[in-house]
Order: sequence, then C-alpha cells, then structure tokens
Amino acid sequence: MVYKKITMIGTSDESFEAAVDDAVDRAEDTLNNVKWASAESFGVELAEVDDREYQAEVEIAFELDE
Repeated sequence: MVYKKITMIGTSDESFEAAVDDAVDRAEDTLNNVKWASAESFGVELAEVDDREYQAEVEIAFELDE
C-alpha cells in the first residue's frame, strides 16, 4: 500500500471543530480511499469577514489506487 498526504484548509463561522469537519468532509467527497486526518494548526480570520471565520489546516492521508 502507498499513501499520499495533502493539506486542506477547512473553514467555519462556528468553531475549530466544524472547520476540521469541513476539510474532512470535502476530502471524503472528492478523494478515494481517505484513511486518516490530522489537524495541524488553527487560525481565526478577522479582517476580511463580517464575523470570525475559524480555519483549520488539516493533513489528509489517502491510499493510492494500484
């Protein structure tokens, strides 16, 4: 088995947990064989949005097709 890891940034106006879920949900919708995810860092956007935007940088690992 060979795996590939990519980084995705999820966003939410609710919480960091919802931002992680955003990234994981998108990965599962667009990639095959998603195996695990690891939240690497968190941030909050304040300047360009009306309210807070929670951001989570998530490393996604998936198995490559043979």
